[in-house]
Amino acid sequence: MKEQKKHVNSIVIVGGGTAGWMTAAALSHHFTKKDVNITLVESSQIGTIGVGEATIPTLRRFYGKLGLTDLDVLKATAATCKLGIEFQDWHKLDNSFIHPFGIYGQGTKDVDFHHYWLRHKQTDKASPFADFSLGVQLAKENKFALPSTKPESQLEIFDWALHFDAALFAKLMREYSENNGTNLIDGKIVDVVTCEESGTIKQVVLENNMIVEGDLFIDCSGFKGLLIDKALNVGYQDWSDWLFCDRAVAVQSESTSAPSARTVSKAHQAGWQWKIPLQHRQGNGHVYASNYIDDQSALDTLIANIDGKLLHDPRSFTFTPGRREKAWHKNCVAIGLSSGFLEPLESTSIALVETAIEKLIQSLDTLNYNSDTAEQFNQKTVLEYERVRDFLILHYQSTQRTDSPFWRDCQQMKLPEMLQEKVDIYKQTGEIKRYPFEIFGKDSWLAIFDGFEIYPQSYNKKADNMPIEYLNKSLHYMQQRISHSVNNALSHGEFLKKHCQFEAIIKS
Repeated sequence: MKEQKKHVNSIVIVGGGTAGWMTAAALSHHFTKKDVNITLVESSQIGTIGVGEATIPTLRRFYGKLGLTDLDVLKATAATCKLGIEFQDWHKLDNSFIHPFGIYGQGTKDVDFHHYWLRHKQTDKASPFADFSLGVQLAKENKFALPSTKPESQLEIFDWALHFDAALFAKLMREYSENNGTNLIDGKIVDVVTCEESGTIKQVVLENNMIVEGDLFIDCSGFKGLLIDKALNVGYQDWSDWLFCDRAVAVQSESTSAPSARTVSKAHQAGWQWKIPLQHRQGNGHVYASNYIDDQSALDTLIANIDGKLLHDPRSFTFTPGRREKAWHKNCVAIGLSSGFLEPLESTSIALVETAIEKLIQSLDTLNYNSDTAEQFNQKTVLEYERVRDFLILHYQSTQRTDSPFWRDCQQMKLPEMLQEKVDIYKQTGEIKRYPFEIFGKDSWLAIFDGFEIYPQSYNKKADNMPIEYLNKSLHYMQQRISHSVNNALSHGEFLKKHCQFEAIIKS
């Protein structure tokens, strides 16, 4: 007999912060014309991690669906524009490269651009691959312009994301959610009651004895996993055999220069440091492996590499890289840190919240679900997390640094099977194999391969159909077009001041 679907009349979101309020905003928007009650329970006594301030371009699509514009969000969250990530000292000491949000060069119908560049690389006139990315060149010059809505060629195409104040973004999502009818209950949960027969969650009990019941519960309680872990005992898959970092210390500081249009990820002896510029301050953090460095040394390393005055005491937290065995179990869906954690090396934490919300909305479009619905959700979630994991692993295993045990051990790790296959295919043919549910596309993989000087043995031989003189002339033209676009762009600081300066800065 086919399992009967369960109907959802009420949804309870446990936990606020970025994940909780993004979930509430999206669900309240999607179900605005349907009869479903949405309640979010959070305690103002409990803080959030709140360090995830860098995003990828998918965030702009997320809030765009809610009817918010880029300038709306930039102003409201003290945000700056992010064209990509600069990786300092990852490949080698005193070496850096930028992973941009955008494409490289202009290919033809039959041949991707990078194959033409690989052929060009063999000549004595070879130019760096990064010269053919408008995103990279804008980031290097710290300039910014909104991408053309009607680009004349691929050379004008790039994408961008935001660095924002996570607390201000959560506030924006909360205001949006409450305006859409989401009920907020401020209280600390002291008990989670499950059904003896089915094992599903019946209700949560608050410190003041208030009882909150629901048909579907969404766990946005962070690392605590109050529902998915503590109440339902869903296991966790540990990926620390590949991703050695397990701790982080974070602190905000005063800005000492104009905000950069890129995130900086600087590799240290046993981990790496982020620098995230906002309009009113800078975010800093050191992600590190406790098997290779002690906490005090990690903190000292962070502080020694911050220019401005610290704005508060540093905050530390520990984590286990990996994912929940099941993100959806019975009538509980884990979103955010309760579902899994992958270090913020490529700013994917919020993106994984977005994809979880999108999958949930698709799964609940009729407000009915069964175990098959949950299973499909879980299968997709596993693939998404594994694809991001593999992209991060590539950064570590590809290093040529030998100056510390941490980096030497990273080079020796055995890659997951799917990642090894992807690397092998690229090294042999120059092709980027595409897997389902990958957040990062071909050009992102090319950026990392190029940054770590990983090049294939061959390229698509159709690239030989073009005379080499014409190819070199075409590439020179591409560089000129990109340089022209960069020269005509405003500085990043000028763009922010002209279009989207944070209100608090204007008032001061």
